[in-house]
Amino acid sequence: MENAEQVHRADRRTLTGVKLLGSLSAEIREGLEGKCAWRRYRLGERVFERGTEGHEVLFVIEGAVNIVSFSAIGSELMFATAGAGETIGELASIDGQPRSASVVAAEDSLLAALPSEIFTELLKRHGEVAFHLLQRLASIVRKGDDRIVEVSSVKSTNRVYAELLRLAEPDPAAPELWAIKPLPPLRELASKSSTTRELVASALNRLYPSGLIRRRGNNLYIMNRAAVEDIVRAARLAEAM
Repeated sequence: MENAEQVHRADRRTLTGVKLLGSLSAEIREGLEGKCAWRRYRLGERVFERGTEGHEVLFVIEGAVNIVSFSAIGSELMFATAGAGETIGELASIDGQPRSASVVAAEDSLLAALPSEIFTELLKRHGEVAFHLLQRLASIVRKGDDRIVEVSSVKSTNRVYAELLRLAEPDPAAPELWAIKPLPPLRELASKSSTTRELVASALNRLYPSGLIRRRGNNLYIMNRAAVEDIVRAARLAEAM
């Protein structure tokens, strides 16, 4: 964090859009704004590292950050992306333990850092904020459980296909098609699928000849979502046998 540029533009220093603090009055939020350290991070810059001792909570005001870790062989694994309005670093603030993951700026971003002691006091005084946080942590646990099952039981190729299904959305111009606009770089797909760039490319190349997916410019279209879902489902059943 020592490399982050300190921000002095007061018009950007607002917690109004932070979801976790949405139940607080404007007066309380303004009081918290004055207790935050406001920092800018450039694309690719590390916010903090797994295992470090920082305990402050950070609110994403502008931009987005990726929450990542690394496998035993050094491959980057992406857990989630937190955009504007999201909160990161709560676990270390609550239990006082080292950071459980690394955070890197996914784009140029502005973050507000609130000291741990102020955050924990906020939770004690405002039950609605604490309850919102519990709901958020419960969601993280459920998603983590799903990801653990998937990573441990589905081969790399089918993890890629599962990731494509997660990313795809109905195309407004052709509702029968599902589109990923734009298709993320292979390195990013590899990180999200807990595999390598080469295996992602191989997985995509296996589907192109079948016509189940098509590439148009920077976009990827799933021509038959049900068929791709069947492939993933069949692979999971095979792994379970």
